[in-house]
Amino acid sequence: MQPVELDVPGSFLFSPHHHRDERGSFHESIRFGELATVVGRPFVPEQVNFSVSRRNTLRGVHSVTVPPGQAKFVTCVRGAVRDIVVDLRIGSPTYGTHAVSHVGADSGNSLYIPEGVGHGFLTLAEDTCVCYVLSSSHVPGTQVDIDPFDPDLALPWNCTEPPLMSTKDRSAPTAAEAAAAGLLAHWQDVR
Repeated sequence: MQPVELDVPGSFLFSPHHHRDERGSFHESIRFGELATVVGRPFVPEQVNFSVSRRNTLRGVHSVTVPPGQAKFVTCVRGAVRDIVVDLRIGSPTYGTHAVSHVGADSGNSLYIPEGVGHGFLTLAEDTCVCYVLSSSHVPGTQVDIDPFDPDLALPWNCTEPPLMSTKDRSAPTAAEAAAAGLLAHWQDVR
């Protein structure tokens, strides 16, 4: 795994080394010990989720309240996505900063998203499947949803047509509204 830290501190893009031959290819997705060394803390998987989406589906921006908090290791296992992480940690020196990555099954790239950082993606292919390895199990009522078109965040989705979105994502509050409601993590609590 070759890690590159993104503009959102603590977020990393991991690119694997592919071993190719006449049969196809092989690559390691994750070594948890190496991940812990890179991010500076252990990552213990508690839950694994998959989403399957049509092309032009926008999912996010999502996070989890702290506590319980939730770090994510995200891989596109079929298709491709335009992935965006955004710093939603109150008091962070880079609050509101985002990083865009192209993550596709052909590359095997994965993203590590720390607690308190928002995450969303736009699917670029039909039948795109994304795998999320999570550091905590789902706790009802702790999901934080942020309007992906929040004008203050100005996230560059580069949609060429209106995206498919859930009702919950369409009606999500702005980051400022979520902060005022006390839903966002504080920088000192997740560093």
